[in-house]
Amino acid sequence: MLGGAVVAGPLSAYQAEHVLLSVSGGIARVTLNRPERKNPLTFESYAELTAIFRAARTDDEVKAFILSGEGGNFSSGGDVHDIIGPLVAMKAVDLLRFTEMTGDLVKAMRACPQPIIAAVDGICVGAGAIMAMASDLRLAAPEAKVAFLFNRVGLAGCDMGACAILPRIIGQGRASELLFTGRAMGADEGERWGFFSRIVPAEELAEAAALLAQRLVEGPTFANGITKRMLHMEWAMSVDDAIEAEAVAQALCMKTEDFARAYHAFVAKEKPIFKGD
Repeated sequence: MLGGAVVAGPLSAYQAEHVLLSVSGGIARVTLNRPERKNPLTFESYAELTAIFRAARTDDEVKAFILSGEGGNFSSGGDVHDIIGPLVAMKAVDLLRFTEMTGDLVKAMRACPQPIIAAVDGICVGAGAIMAMASDLRLAAPEAKVAFLFNRVGLAGCDMGACAILPRIIGQGRASELLFTGRAMGADEGERWGFFSRIVPAEELAEAAALLAQRLVEGPTFANGITKRMLHMEWAMSVDDAIEAEAVAQALCMKTEDFARAYHAFVAKEKPIFKGD
């Protein structure tokens, strides 16, 4: 039940079984697709999503991800019948295995070098809210409602890294309110608090995410991967250590062909065409 899935080879050749996956023009689109139940996660979809993001670490074809849900909702979190019910009957050792597996999904999302754009519409709760939180960029439709509702089912807010990541996005006090109460955060509030970078009409959400992803794909994608890595690593660094680490990282980026292309394009008064090398 909790066994890990493995994706071998490029994501463009992989036939996903529990989510929708397509790769085109450097953009991998991952869609949670159980719209009749607001796209809940199952044991199998957890494992497959983790395998997809792990495989992305060595997939040069993919430059950015778009993560979304089918049917006007992002995700209702762990499936009540397929996950929550079985959890009640599990022994402690199996429960730990489960929570470690769900945490592995967040680790995989954060470890892949490609920026992940969450396009959030409608319900985005529980593990769905965690996936949005673990993404690098978040766009919302006006109807988006995000809730870290673990408290409302008798659990702690410390699930899948929420107590570490959410305060860094919206601040300790605001994160505390959401995690202690489990209340929903609407799109407007989420934008004011910095959870969403912007709100777009629902009918324009997919296109807005695609345009943002395209901009990332056309950028210096190797350097984008370094930016994501450093944003992650520097959480645990002192300022001096971060400055030193950034000096090394930026020197590495200065050895890329993209850096040289940008210089020559600037001199020629042209727009640089990056290739990610």
